[in-house]
Amino acid sequence: MEMAERTARSAKVAAVFDGVADVYDQVGVPWFTPIAQQLVRLAAPAPGERVLDVGCGRGAATVALAEAVGGDGHVTGIDLSARMVEACRADVARLGLANVDLQVMDASAPSLPGGYDLVVSSLVVFFLPDPPAALAAWRRLLVTPGGRLAISTFGSRDPVWDAVDATFRPYLPAGMLDARTTGAAGPFSSDAGVEELVRAAGCTGVRTVLSDIEVTLADGAEWYAFSRSHGQRAMWDAIPESDHDAVRAAAETQLDRARGADGRIHLHQQVRCTLATSA
Repeated sequence: MEMAERTARSAKVAAVFDGVADVYDQVGVPWFTPIAQQLVRLAAPAPGERVLDVGCGRGAATVALAEAVGGDGHVTGIDLSARMVEACRADVARLGLANVDLQVMDASAPSLPGGYDLVVSSLVVFFLPDPPAALAAWRRLLVTPGGRLAISTFGSRDPVWDAVDATFRPYLPAGMLDARTTGAAGPFSSDAGVEELVRAAGCTGVRTVLSDIEVTLADGAEWYAFSRSHGQRAMWDAIPESDHDAVRAAAETQLDRARGADGRIHLHQQVRCTLATSA
């Protein structure tokens, strides 16, 4: 991908997340926070360590990392979206966490001095234009030997997710729901594929831990609010206003297939945590 194309793509991504910063992970549907907290638990940050959170968003991992490393440690969080960083900074200040530094920066090639004991990135790498290059850049920021890398990506999911995505697909530009980002094909479609990417970046001791997250929604209205509170907002923005209600109705019809005996919508997503050590 040419530099101009990458710059344009980054600007579009930043604009989407700037637009959802106020509601990101704030609509009452646990999603990014439990996924990030599981990754942090597995990464096992220790008191006094220096940690980098790549693609920090509203701080789902940042806060847990800061609490784990304590006052003698330090966490740097970076995100491409200035509004997300601003919101995260406000959350961190409200919690009284003085050991956190937040910067607006592209996850693909962080311009940082390095020397981190741990680099964590939750649900970010598969959205980047060149994941192998990004992973190599993150590995170079680790202390060597012994620095640790911990990333999360999506594994398998309920077929209903795919059926909902299909209602959007006719309106989406090429690449917005490509096989790589959905995990349907390519290295992100398997544990071994992601492990090989991390190994190729210069890491050893690569291992995978799988977990399942259940999303429980009261109804289609709650799903609609949730879907517009994160990156899926870009999919909504690609639909002409005249077709908006029809797409929403079609998606909610698919979601009805996931209703349980309690009348609520239950969706499952497998999350893959890949852990490694710098060589």
